[in-house]
Amino acid sequence: MAIIYHCQLELHDSLYYATREIGRLYETELVIHNYALCYALGLVDSEIYSTTVAEEHSYRYFCPEQVPKYEEHLTPLNHQSIYITPAHSINHTTILNTWKYANNNYHVEMEKTQKNIPSFGRAKEIAPESQFEFFVISQKQLRLPKWIRLGKWMSKAEVQTQEVTKLELKTGNFSFPYPLNPLDVMFTHQVVSYDVVNMPPVSLIQNVSIRQGQYYEFENPNKSEKLRLPAKMQYRFKG
Repeated sequence: MAIIYHCQLELHDSLYYATREIGRLYETELVIHNYALCYALGLVDSEIYSTTVAEEHSYRYFCPEQVPKYEEHLTPLNHQSIYITPAHSINHTTILNTWKYANNNYHVEMEKTQKNIPSFGRAKEIAPESQFEFFVISQKQLRLPKWIRLGKWMSKAEVQTQEVTKLELKTGNFSFPYPLNPLDVMFTHQVVSYDVVNMPPVSLIQNVSIRQGQYYEFENPNKSEKLRLPAKMQYRFKG
C-alpha cells in the first residue's frame, strides 16, 4: 500500500508567477503546478533523482540555459514511485502591485528622442499568510523540507507534512474536486468530465469525474466527507 502525505503550505512572502497576461495585468493563478512543487521541494536536485541528468548543474542556484527539461528531470521520480499533486488554495488573499519602467528607445542604434515616456504594468500576487494544500504519494517514507521557495521572486513558504491514516485502495466511479495534471491522470483513468485551469506549462483540470478507476480513499483533512485521490498517477509528457 502506498503512503500518502497531506501537505499544507503557508506563504511568508507574496507569491508571483505570470499565469496569464491580460494587457498590462500579469495575474497569478490560485494554483501551484505540480512541476513547480517538485523543484521547490528539492526532489530534482537530490542525487537519487538526478541519475538521468547528464550535466551536474544545481538548478537551485544556477540554470545555464532557459530550456525546460521536465521530462528529463521528473522521470526519475517515476522510478522512485513518488508523485506530487498540484496545490490548491484553502485560504488566500491577493494584492495588486504596480511597477513602472522608462522608454529606452535612445539605447537602440543611437535613436534620438526628446521624450522619456514612462510605462507601467500591474502584477496580481498572492499575499503572505495564504495557505495551500497538496498530496504526496510514495511507496516509502519521505522527509520533505519544512521551508521552500516558490515563484519569480523565490518567495519563502512553510510546509507542514502529515501522513494520511486509514487509507484504502478501491475501484469504481469517483470524483476529485482539486486540480490534477491531465497528462498524468488520463493515461490510467477514464475521465468523464472536468473543468480546465489554464496555466503553463501544462493546463490543469479540476472537479474531475472518473469512471471505473482505482483510487485511494481517506479522510479529507479540511472537510467532513472522504477524499478519493486517483491511484497509479505518474509524470507523463507530450510525445
